[in-house]
Amino acid sequence: MKTLMTIMTIITLSGTVLAAPVAVTPDTQAPGYYRMTLGKLRITAVSDGTVTIPLDKLLTNISPQQLRESMASDAMTPQAETSINAFVIDNGQQRVLVDAGAGDLFGHNGGHLLDNLAAAGYPAETINAVLLTHIHADHSGGVSRGGKPAFPNAQVYVEKKDADFWLTPGNVNKVAASQAHTFAESERTLRPVIAAGRLTTFSAPATVFAGIRAIPAPGHTPGSVLYRVESDGQTLVLWGDIIHAKSVQMPDPHVAIHFDVDQKHAVQTREAVLAQMAQEGDWVAAAHIAFPGLGHVKRDGSGYRWVAANYTTQLSH
Repeated sequence: MKTLMTIMTIITLSGTVLAAPVAVTPDTQAPGYYRMTLGKLRITAVSDGTVTIPLDKLLTNISPQQLRESMASDAMTPQAETSINAFVIDNGQQRVLVDAGAGDLFGHNGGHLLDNLAAAGYPAETINAVLLTHIHADHSGGVSRGGKPAFPNAQVYVEKKDADFWLTPGNVNKVAASQAHTFAESERTLRPVIAAGRLTTFSAPATVFAGIRAIPAPGHTPGSVLYRVESDGQTLVLWGDIIHAKSVQMPDPHVAIHFDVDQKHAVQTREAVLAQMAQEGDWVAAAHIAFPGLGHVKRDGSGYRWVAANYTTQLSH
């Protein structure tokens, strides 16, 4: 007679011993990961957390009334809870993480990437490479934790212009005072990686790995890039900070944000990227669109709209 156990501490499946899920409280969100298939690749979106940002104080080239109306169209306010998303590209032999979250820099609002990676089956030590779209706290802060590299077996890749800019303290006079903190944060989080000999720079455009190409996307930072991933005729573009506020910048790409080092150039880049994504119909992985941040860009009048990925459980190749 079979016995159904309602509480299991050990589960044995196909000869593999797995620890039972850890009990969570009712006010805890489910582990933040979501998978999709791209050709022969498995793409996993992984959450580092969410942070509420005051768009009314950060966005430029938009009136307060238009900002409120644009946010209200998505049932939101200018005090916007914003996702921090990272993505794993898994070809069965190599696990590449794109962006690393905020690490220790955002308190409880960020820093959940390592836990969610482990929940998704990707413990930190199994990550082979980390590709940064750019150097900013919520993208590069997580490459180290507690003064040590967070991914002990991974090489960290970043565009040379960003490394040269943010790791040179003398450049502090080239940014607004509100951005000056990035220099100290970059030193704190990237220096352990450099000391371990695990930082590699490249000059975009560049093929970083087979099927993964870095494309220049400057403006937000001097060395911002997007990563174009191709497999079996399918394409995914991981675009970093092309969009911070979907409800506003999709319909009006001219809206910039104070985080941009060069707002004019950032607007030009956003317009070009959105136009290309809408024309080509590629998958997009977005760092700051509601988790999992996977979807497509469509033309909508003089602007664009975001079409989120339809939820799926069908992941077989």
